[in-house]
Amino acid sequence: MKFDVLTLFPEMFESLNESVLGRAIEKDLIDINLINIRDFSKDKHKKVDDTPYGGGAGMVMRPDVVYDAYKSVYKPNARVIYMTPQGKKLDQQKVESLSKEQHLIILCGHYEGIDQRVIDEINPEEISIGDYVLTGGELPAMVLIDSVSRYVEGVLNEESTSEESFSTGLLEYPQYTRPEVFENREVPEVLKSGHHENIRKWRRAESLKNTYNKRPELLKDVELSDEDKKLLNDMN
Repeated sequence: MKFDVLTLFPEMFESLNESVLGRAIEKDLIDINLINIRDFSKDKHKKVDDTPYGGGAGMVMRPDVVYDAYKSVYKPNARVIYMTPQGKKLDQQKVESLSKEQHLIILCGHYEGIDQRVIDEINPEEISIGDYVLTGGELPAMVLIDSVSRYVEGVLNEESTSEESFSTGLLEYPQYTRPEVFENREVPEVLKSGHHENIRKWRRAESLKNTYNKRPELLKDVELSDEDKKLLNDMN
């Protein structure tokens, strides 16, 4: 998968070369191409913003500069995304959907935003990572790239993504490793038993418990078995 990221601060994305994503880049499973919007400024000082019509605080990114940067990477099959707090919230369903794309163009706003005319011209899909405002779209873009890349074939093994939080509609069960005893807290016996069916049942029960205690609103969208319903009734 190819990510073309339109940004004023490409250096912020250096951390994506580490860990899982770094290995995925080395294996050519994903390609993160950073386009500095400032390179498309015709101003000798590389200015990319100006004061807003109608007055107000801050500066607005110019439409011509943003559009020229966009046109430099545009392909007809590309899916274009604008990271903005006004967009629809990113969720697991959207992440998995985007992971099936071949080419994503991600536009990062900054300052007081981008001139609306270029947004209307490009007509991107607007995505938010939450109901709060950041100084720019770079951090949200990194969140999007990280979450989507994990579902690109070959980046992680299938088991790593199939049982984690939100993939089944539930939060994930607790995880344990060595030592067996830590600060007088022991690893649950069932996890040491080697009995796969009992382990599966325990993990399902713990996922239900985690979801019930932390995010109960998720349960309304989960298909529950009779055994699940009994477990939830016992928690009430």
